[in-house]
Amino acid sequence: MTTFWIICALLLVIAVLFVVLPLWRGKGKESHVLRDAANLEIFRDQISEMDADLRNGLLTQELYEQGKRELQARLLEEVKIPEGTAGVLASNPHKAVAIALAVLLPLAALGLYWKIGNQNAFMPQAGQTAGGDFGTVRSDAAIKELEKKVVQNPQDADSLRVLARSYVELERYMEAAQTYHKLTQIVTQDAQLWADFADALAMASGQKLDGHPTLLINTALVLDPNNLKALALGGQAAMERGDYAAGIKYWEHLLTLLPQDSEDAKMFADGIQKARGAMAQAKGGKTLSGQPVAAQQQPMAAGREGITGTVTLSDAMKSNASPNDTLFVLARASEGPPMPLAVIRKQVKDLPLQFTLDDSMAMSPQLKLSNFDKVVLIARVSKSGEPMPHPGDLQATSTILRSGSKDVKLSIDTMVK
Repeated sequence: MTTFWIICALLLVIAVLFVVLPLWRGKGKESHVLRDAANLEIFRDQISEMDADLRNGLLTQELYEQGKRELQARLLEEVKIPEGTAGVLASNPHKAVAIALAVLLPLAALGLYWKIGNQNAFMPQAGQTAGGDFGTVRSDAAIKELEKKVVQNPQDADSLRVLARSYVELERYMEAAQTYHKLTQIVTQDAQLWADFADALAMASGQKLDGHPTLLINTALVLDPNNLKALALGGQAAMERGDYAAGIKYWEHLLTLLPQDSEDAKMFADGIQKARGAMAQAKGGKTLSGQPVAAQQQPMAAGREGITGTVTLSDAMKSNASPNDTLFVLARASEGPPMPLAVIRKQVKDLPLQFTLDDSMAMSPQLKLSNFDKVVLIARVSKSGEPMPHPGDLQATSTILRSGSKDVKLSIDTMVK
């Protein structure tokens, strides 16, 4: 944002100088000087005519001399310098215009930008990440080339960022976390990098945010208390450790930053309500699903080990997806916190995909698939590579299912608006 204003200021200065300098350097001329020049030109013309008449015999020498004296007398009268102006240089009236324009042009430009410009154009939007301009690479050859580039220039922050994002895309989470660690030593004040670091490290640590990932989230929030990803992860981490009050605080703050009618806002608002209910249930010695704590320790009943099914991509949506787009298949409680209970990450080229969702894919020990009787399955083609939905993503949503459901069919046929 600072760079943007510096560039605007430089362009404005150039524009003002382009208009003002010619006016400032221009030399003003008094009106009587211009009049005298015209009178002299008339005098020369009349003398030339009298000379011609004398040569042609139309005037006698006496009349010629008399007429010449009259013209000279009249010329002296016309070009007489007014009293008090001798030796005074002509002023430049354009300088006043130049000064006025130097003041008014910047004010007009700023006023016009404030009226019709977009002051929020450089603010991060909901669901976007800083560094979103940096892409990813997926082929082994491209990854090796990028790794070689980073080895040759360890301070190349842009290449490190692309490499870290590419590792995440390829589910090489430990390598992604290591790369983010190097990157945060170079770019220390970017909150989004610390949030991405926390996310990658959590995925590499069995999808657990407790411990070091939480410290990274806190660092991101110190740098930017309004970072969307850090707030979402902070709330999730609080939920993992059973600190529902802290989770609610994170997500309530997040809601103030999201568009009120967005899917993300609805999801977190629902999560806040469920977290409040979970607080009351926890005080009564129950789990998030409302079952007694003792029941949570019992093995799952036969037939509820997980949910199986198949994901396909409808013919109508095939033109909107590329083989390397990220595919998420996740389960979420129909009546519970908004965070996924189990997640599978693949790519569109893996479709049709036969899947199994179970407790081994839980995002946290407190949020397991087996803890909830009723769940909803979502299959989403993510253009951003993020599990949260964004406009342009493709998805399918199941009806409410019982844990342990088998042969669920999901056809991705809807575009997220």
